[in-house]
Amino acid sequence: MNTTVVGSYPKIPDPPAPGRWRTSVEKLQRGEITREDLHRVEDEVTAEVLREQADAGVDLLTDGQIRWEDAFTYFARGLDGFTINGLQRYFDTNVYYRQPVATAEVAWRGPITVADYQFAATHSARPVKAVVTGPFTLAVLSKDEFYGTLDQFVMALAAALNKELRALAAAGATVIQVDEPGLLARRDQFPLFRRAAEALWDGVIATRAMYTYFGHLDGLYPAILDLPVSVIGVDFVAAPKNWDVLRRAKFTKVLGAGVLDARNTRLESADEVAAACRRAAEIVPAEMLQIGPSAGLEFLPRRVARRKLEALVSGVRAARGGAS
Repeated sequence: MNTTVVGSYPKIPDPPAPGRWRTSVEKLQRGEITREDLHRVEDEVTAEVLREQADAGVDLLTDGQIRWEDAFTYFARGLDGFTINGLQRYFDTNVYYRQPVATAEVAWRGPITVADYQFAATHSARPVKAVVTGPFTLAVLSKDEFYGTLDQFVMALAAALNKELRALAAAGATVIQVDEPGLLARRDQFPLFRRAAEALWDGVIATRAMYTYFGHLDGLYPAILDLPVSVIGVDFVAAPKNWDVLRRAKFTKVLGAGVLDARNTRLESADEVAAACRRAAEIVPAEMLQIGPSAGLEFLPRRVARRKLEALVSGVRAARGGAS
């Protein structure tokens, strides 16, 4: 049983610390600094959030997605075939993203996240996993003005992002996480999702993780266990129903158990986390558990995110019998 995070981390520090990232973005928009100046600030903030995760005791970190405008724009800008449209609500959150629009054939033109991963890996004493938005979620939350069918659009994105995953693995990423919350909004398209997953992961030599959140797996489980991944992330906070769903058949993967509420400032106690860990250990053996937040932590103030991670680590240690 170890601890991890799902992906994002708050970019804005606690007051009265200056919000360097936000201030730098505003200065770039006004033409007062260069993009290279902004990149230096992003480096500093990324190193900072890596330290915060490590100081909290988290075992497997991410770079906090500090460089991402959102989960979609960052990849759409890095792929051929997209333009960027207006703001859309990200599922039922209070966060918005700029909707990508496919206006031509989608293609991978070069690494999007490789340099980000390499920077994080070299600035962290703890293991770091790479995170990529999945082709299905990217498709269903984008607008298609080129392909005409969801099938063609998703499969084109899977082929393009397969090259990104291969590039990450070649750059040393031993754990790659693909985020697919969109599957829970379009569970009727699971046959397409499964074909896309096969194409996406083809030839990728790494520990393969696929994370869902914001919903339940009813109607998808146990078929989801056939996906070509070794870790499946499940949100037990937004969908407590998942506790019962996963008992319907033996869970045969590593379970990424999202037990810490990533969208609520209420601070869980270590005892609450430990109880959730013990409950998850009734589904899979403890050595097949990765305990983390229910989703990315970008929805929270920085101080709250940090304290939640400390409670997460304390709770997991308690569930392990006090072993560090």
